[in-house]
Amino acid sequence: MSPIRVLLADDHPVVRSGIRTLLDKAVDIEVVGEASSGTEALKMIEEVKPDILLLDMELPDLKGTEVAQRLQQQKSSVKILALSAHADRIYIQELLESGASGYLMKEEAPQTILDAVRGVAHGEEGWVSRSIAAQMVSWVRDEEAATLTPREMDVLKLVVEGRTNQSIAVNLGISEKTVEKYLESLYTKLGVTSRVEAAVHAIREGLVN
Repeated sequence: MSPIRVLLADDHPVVRSGIRTLLDKAVDIEVVGEASSGTEALKMIEEVKPDILLLDMELPDLKGTEVAQRLQQQKSSVKILALSAHADRIYIQELLESGASGYLMKEEAPQTILDAVRGVAHGEEGWVSRSIAAQMVSWVRDEEAATLTPREMDVLKLVVEGRTNQSIAVNLGISEKTVEKYLESLYTKLGVTSRVEAAVHAIREGLVN
């Protein structure tokens, strides 16, 4: 079986050297080139036809996401495994949406990087480190927590209209105590501490017309 062909793209020679040393020890992996910029990486992919691009997120000319997007537009067969110093939500989401097969932190255990390269080469998708996987779960939870229920939206609209708790209760046919509970939930989800802040946030974010 032929070895997995890997191209390294990172502008830090020391980082490239460390990763290359790690990969060179694996008999089933071959480093076929090194690039220090996004433009150079795109050019070398055409020339050396790697199976895997180990891609740094912060290159001097192009962001990792831009490199991934260009490769996606070109319908390139190379599989992208991002190596980053940052667990940045926007980067991770953009990169995975751009067709990347995985996202790892640079301080990963060497075995994790090797496992990811092999996994991605064999068609596995969504290779993320444990720390990033944990963060992604918390992001989903945060999004779920921030989703307002239809009843909370009803209360919020009336708050924006400047209604009192008593008026909201009468309007919705619920008790003032229940209105207070809805307000507490709204404050938590919107990250505010008062009805004025809630109203301002709702208008600014377009939650209420």
